[in-house]
Amino acid sequence: MPPSSDSTSATAKSATTGGVQSLERAFDLLERMADAGGEVGLSELSHTSGLPLPTIHRLMRTLVACGYVRQQANRRYALGPRLIRLGESASRLLGTWARPYLARLVEETGETANMALLDGDEVVYVAQVPSRHSMRMFTEVGRRVLPHSTGVGKALLADAAPDEVRALLSRTGMPAATEKTITTPEGFLDALRQVREAGYAVDDNEQEIGVRCLAVRVPDSPTAAAISISGPAGRVTEAATEKIVPVLQEVAAALSVALTATGNGNGSVPS
Repeated sequence: MPPSSDSTSATAKSATTGGVQSLERAFDLLERMADAGGEVGLSELSHTSGLPLPTIHRLMRTLVACGYVRQQANRRYALGPRLIRLGESASRLLGTWARPYLARLVEETGETANMALLDGDEVVYVAQVPSRHSMRMFTEVGRRVLPHSTGVGKALLADAAPDEVRALLSRTGMPAATEKTITTPEGFLDALRQVREAGYAVDDNEQEIGVRCLAVRVPDSPTAAAISISGPAGRVTEAATEKIVPVLQEVAAALSVALTATGNGNGSVPS
């Protein structure tokens, strides 16, 4: 099999960066397994990566021995338990890296800023910088909520396939946090359409009465992430929304650059 563009680019990358090709290939395989969302076979990995089967087998054998991949009873492969600790540590660091960007949001909008990730079927908050107002919103870092009643949940799921969204909602249910919470799959899918059209998501008293939240997804983030501001509905008005959303989008774009940068990650917070 001739090498694919993926494997060719990986080889070129190793040559230009002085990197270790086997490491780059191993991490590429782990990412492909994560994208697959479950078990994969060696032939599937060979087809998608363009690497020959003997190379795939050698790399997977090493990853299995290290605990980063496990071989199932059916001889297919799945991500291993040792990755959990790495993922948890990386999530905490992600929140740390995001704090300067959230601080800029607070400075420019006056409202509490949050960063959240999609973890399985739930949204988890990984970072927050509080507003300086005496009346402000507070969400505990580490808190988990269902996506259907939050702005960040809408932002994170806006581009998901409708069937995937329906399946998620069937697993989680759609309990009403307030009288304004969306409680039907069709209603939620319509809200996601509005997010795609507007370029941002709104939680209008849906998680807590008296609170409005504006959220945008962080583009090209290594894991699905969104940032948001939240505040009293009397301050986060429609007029305020027109001023806040461009700031949210600009900060999300800057954070994306910082998270996707290679090397030492010298991304800077835009002024």
